[in-house]
Amino acid sequence: MSGSSAVSCSAPCRFAHYFVICGIDTETGLEPDDLAGRNSQNYKTRENFEQSPLKRTFKSKVLAHYPENVIGNPFDQDAVNMLCMPKGLSFRTQADQRQPQFHSFIITKEDGSRTYGFVHTFYEEVTSPQICSAMQTLYQMHNAEHASDNPPSSSSSSSMDSLASSLDEVDSPTSSSSLSSCRAAGSYDTSRDTLYVSKALCLITPMPFMHACRRFLSQLHKAVTAATAPPLPLESYIHNILYEVPLPAPGRSLKFHSVYEPIVCQRPGLGELPLADFPLAEAFSLLGVENLVQVFTCTLLEMQILLYSQDYQRLMTVAEGITTLLFPFQWQHVYVPILPASLLHFLDAPVPYLMGLQSKEGTDRSKLELPQEANLCFVDIDNHYIELPEDFPQFPNKTEFIQELSEVLLSFGISANGGAPSRTRNSPGSTPSTPSRECKTVTLWQLEDDGRNGNLAGEELSVLELLQGNTTLERLQALTKRTGVTVAHVDALRAGIKAQRAEGHGGRTVAEEEELRHAKLNVQLREVFASRFTAMFADYEAFVIQSAPDLESWLTNREQMHNFDKASFLSDQPEPYLPFLSHFIETQMFATFIDNKIMSQWEEKEPLLHVFDARIDKARLYNVRAPSLRSSNYQRCSNLKECAQAIEQRLMKINHTAIHPHLLDMKIGQGKYMQGSFPKLQADVLNTGPASNKWSHRMTTTPRKKDRHRQQTEHLNLENDLKEKYMQEARSLGKNIRQPKLSDLSPAVIAQTNWKFVEGLLKECRLKTKRMLVEKMGREAVELGHGEANITGLEENTLIASLCDLLERIWSHGLQVKQGKSALWSHLLHYQAREENLEQQQAESPGNTHKSWSLMHISECVNISIILSLFRHIQSMSEIKTDVGRARAWIRLSLEKKLLSQHLKQLLSRQTLTKKLYKRYAFLRCEEEKEQFLFHLLSLNAVDYFCFTSVFTTIMIPYRVVIIPIKKLSNAMTTSNPWVCVSGELGDSGIMQIPKNVLEMTFDCQNLGKLTTVQLGHDNAGLLAKWLVDCVMVRNEITGHTYRFPCGRWLGKGVDDGSLERVLIGELVVPSGEEESGRGWRTPPLQRSPTQTRRIKPTSAQIQEAIGEAVNSIIKHFHKPEKERGSLTILLCGENSLVAALEQFFYHGFKSARLFQKTMFVWDFVEKAVAYMESADQMGDLQETTEHLGMSCQSLYRYVSAINSTPRNIGKDGKFQLLVCLGARDRLLPQWLPLLVECPVILQMYEDTALLRDRTPVHALIAVLETLHDFPITLESSLVKGIDL
Repeated sequence: MSGSSAVSCSAPCRFAHYFVICGIDTETGLEPDDLAGRNSQNYKTRENFEQSPLKRTFKSKVLAHYPENVIGNPFDQDAVNMLCMPKGLSFRTQADQRQPQFHSFIITKEDGSRTYGFVHTFYEEVTSPQICSAMQTLYQMHNAEHASDNPPSSSSSSSMDSLASSLDEVDSPTSSSSLSSCRAAGSYDTSRDTLYVSKALCLITPMPFMHACRRFLSQLHKAVTAATAPPLPLESYIHNILYEVPLPAPGRSLKFHSVYEPIVCQRPGLGELPLADFPLAEAFSLLGVENLVQVFTCTLLEMQILLYSQDYQRLMTVAEGITTLLFPFQWQHVYVPILPASLLHFLDAPVPYLMGLQSKEGTDRSKLELPQEANLCFVDIDNHYIELPEDFPQFPNKTEFIQELSEVLLSFGISANGGAPSRTRNSPGSTPSTPSRECKTVTLWQLEDDGRNGNLAGEELSVLELLQGNTTLERLQALTKRTGVTVAHVDALRAGIKAQRAEGHGGRTVAEEEELRHAKLNVQLREVFASRFTAMFADYEAFVIQSAPDLESWLTNREQMHNFDKASFLSDQPEPYLPFLSHFIETQMFATFIDNKIMSQWEEKEPLLHVFDARIDKARLYNVRAPSLRSSNYQRCSNLKECAQAIEQRLMKINHTAIHPHLLDMKIGQGKYMQGSFPKLQADVLNTGPASNKWSHRMTTTPRKKDRHRQQTEHLNLENDLKEKYMQEARSLGKNIRQPKLSDLSPAVIAQTNWKFVEGLLKECRLKTKRMLVEKMGREAVELGHGEANITGLEENTLIASLCDLLERIWSHGLQVKQGKSALWSHLLHYQAREENLEQQQAESPGNTHKSWSLMHISECVNISIILSLFRHIQSMSEIKTDVGRARAWIRLSLEKKLLSQHLKQLLSRQTLTKKLYKRYAFLRCEEEKEQFLFHLLSLNAVDYFCFTSVFTTIMIPYRVVIIPIKKLSNAMTTSNPWVCVSGELGDSGIMQIPKNVLEMTFDCQNLGKLTTVQLGHDNAGLLAKWLVDCVMVRNEITGHTYRFPCGRWLGKGVDDGSLERVLIGELVVPSGEEESGRGWRTPPLQRSPTQTRRIKPTSAQIQEAIGEAVNSIIKHFHKPEKERGSLTILLCGENSLVAALEQFFYHGFKSARLFQKTMFVWDFVEKAVAYMESADQMGDLQETTEHLGMSCQSLYRYVSAINSTPRNIGKDGKFQLLVCLGARDRLLPQWLPLLVECPVILQMYEDTALLRDRTPVHALIAVLETLHDFPITLESSLVKGIDL
């Protein structure tokens, strides 16, 4: 077997794929790195030569990498160089701090697979005279220019260089100031100063064995700086880890040897949580438990997450920690934990991302200019605080969840009270009040002194050292013990020291003990997170829709298929979980999770899904049935000890020891040792693996491995043809652009990337509007009697919030200059200023009034006027505090008014303004895509949304009321004093007097929601008191919604039923423009008030059918989620309501028309029946009736008497309506019916064919009404006002 073939065959099984050295290329010399020299506070191009030469950044290069290439993981030189040294080369002199630094990075490939890099950066003396001479020349030029342009004192502007990183290694204020003054006093001189330059050693591995790689690189560097040469040439150790150290098998541990000490690592088994070696304890300590849970929630909801720190390793630790905790889900979008300076334009990406941005010492958060912040979670790691987006749902059982995590941390001696309180966008300031220097001091003190890492406090430790080192004090202590006095505090300190020493022994080094501790803490914290998802999604499989017969047809129709029954899933969840879950099931990571579940029926299960399903099966085994899983009660994780013991057992018992490093076949003179300088390694021995390696041969020729490799190849062949074509397209944009290409940063590639963003935004808009439209129309079809509902109000609100987020991302793409938190609101402000200036100029210019305007121009002016009036109203809403909130309110209001597409089209019609605000590649400047985007939004006009009315419930809204009398049959005016009360789902206006002879009035009132009823009445004063009203119109002056409340009856004594007030039920009026186009689609109208036209005599079958439908509607009402039910008054008193149906039943066969006598009403029959029963009771005729019937009689007396004694003049039909409503509420209607049917009065007032005299329909009616007893019927105050029962 040749060397090269050995490399390729064993590559998938090797611990490390590449060893890389990055640093200065002495042949090309010093090359300024303009990209790395950018400032993260203003990532526009900045001149690198403004800084002193020692502070500038210069281009680094990959000096060597071994081997040349690995099949399946080709070496990306540009990407590795950029991530090994994100800020380029850094120079130091002997006066500067030169501690080595460690950081890691990750490269995500297009298929989502990841490669990990671990970097040890140190400073090496520059031995090239040309480099030293060039640096001195640069310094002399800089000093000369600086002295001529600025005062001498300003040369000491910066005391920290561009590579200052870890807080633990920041200089004290005194040393920092002394270095600064020293640097200010002179400049670099080759005869006086020693020049050092940064160099990076890097291991690239397929799995994140961070601790092992860190220790290996650290020992390798130590071998270079040590006074004595290492036992073997460095090539031996590097060759060993590249070719002779295998990956640990799943569920096994591995020991391999570095320069000085052996290194142990372990890999979880197939049924355990996947490997995660980054210390979660550090992430929790940096942010605090609550803040980390909030960032974790933002990540689950796929918001834009920006991590901010001076230290690269902190960025990686927090990013990897958060994504590790997502199990069983995976982040599907752009993931760049360390964002190189050359890729800062990627912060402009209009997609969800998780990125890490390096900060500089002393920079202010308020000066950090970010392209978009509307949906951004900003995490300032060094200052321990976060900023959250608005409208942020909390993680379920958050308080109990944080408590459990805190207990796990405390069990390892780590305080849970890290971090500062999180901030939302509502907070006025965004900079921490504590200076960064002070923050760092406090943090270091806490880490060293408060026992969070198991350390003794400094003062206590010094006391113990004093006691142990002083013979006199020890003698005194012994004396006190003999006298029976114990010094408990000192004994406790000694016991703690002994315990720590005992724990540190047991055959393990201190470093190994610390790694074991971190591994056990990591897995316990991750298990707590995993158990939450196991509890929340225990029954997710029941809602997965698997309708495709095979994989190919499923992939082909992926975009058109619904894979998960979201509405049923949400209806099955506890109420407190819904705000979070309704957002989460709309994310790409959840969609991918469900896709993997569906595909698992045709191919091997995805590993994370396999582990998760096994956990659910285990939970069902222990919990027999799901009530405990499905309730909102918090369930603590029950397997913390077992998972920690599994790791400890693997590390205690090493399963495999790799081949020891050994001498290689090197030429004489190779591997020469030179202290302090990393040698030039011999490529001929490092580029080829061992020709005969038993381990390599065994690992690559195992039949099982061959079969797995063959299956994987076949699987990839299928996916190249189908999955890539359909699956990737069916998923969101972020899946396609998971990682920016680091290897090619040409303008063409950047333009292509931005074009992908534009295409992705358009596709996302199409999918969102289609989903909103189809789901909404599906619900309306249900209300019309077709199919089943598949969307809830909560889900609808989630979709609209998602649309608001999409519009913000579209308006943030390609901004020239960011102004404010919301790009859309900023654009609206510019538009308002421009239009107001134009109006002012037109008003001031002479002769404008004589110009003839075209119809199109007039229409445009009307549109502008509507936009500006709506915009000003949003500005005047004091309830909204932020620009992001105002933009979302504007979107919701425009959508509710069905003007969103029209308004945005008008906004974008000002092309001069758009060009001024946006770059050429911006989505809003791509004409064809912009037109399609507006067309998709226009389709939303086909349905009715109340997304503004239902969300902003506390704002004041102006309403206009118009009363329309029937002029032909009545006076248009009345001499009485009329009044009106408007009620909606959120409240009522209260009784308002209408000025005499006025039929129109306006009033301001807190948002009433969707309007349901109007109470209209008068006091019957004057000669012309009778009033025949056709209808009442009420208009919401903000949303433009107009409601019609039909009446068609008299109000007045001695006419009709004698009513002086009526309760009218409303219907939403459709604008005239929608009558024709939207008749087939529009939202069904609300029920309206019953009018006298209902007196048309229907057949007995129609009456019984109407009663059944009315009762069925009420039952359906109560089976909806509470927030979706709407007004019950409409179902009780509307046109096709329970009251209307019972009136038809009672009027069937009723002798109402009497010759030369007044018209009789059903209420007259009820009063006569009650009067007869009262008189019969007084004469003793009812004494022999059953006790139950007697109680029913008493209740009927009491209710009729209460209704008759009310001060309200609601008329006879109004009284019957009230009796039915009260009877339904108190479950008395089925008891009263037999009393009325058996009363002899019925013979006088009803014909023989009346339904009320037929026992069969009466018994059927009683049975139907009894079905309402299972539901708690509540009545609006407008119905029961003045009734005391």
